[in-house]
Amino acid sequence: MNDRIIREVYNVLEERRDSPIDSYTSKLMQDDEKLAEDKILEKIGEEAAEVIIASKNNQQLVPEAADLIFHTLLLLVYKGVDLDELYHELEMRRR
Repeated sequence: MNDRIIREVYNVLEERRDSPIDSYTSKLMQDDEKLAEDKILEKIGEEAAEVIIASKNNQQLVPEAADLIFHTLLLLVYKGVDLDELYHELEMRRR
């Protein structure tokens, strides 16, 4: 297993942003009564809280962490942030 799955998920999210289909992620990135960014930020807040609860309860930490990472990737795609910028930032923190 490597970080290839992160790139694959990111690429799928870009496709859903640029060519919306009837999917959960396409709907999150489209404005309706609530701004798309607000919807995504609410999901990140919800998922962050679930990671905290999962950690404190010692259960379901991995799937909750995956949900948080997924929605963070969704925000990056929505905001047009290139995935390489994230990798670069992480590499700089490794030093």
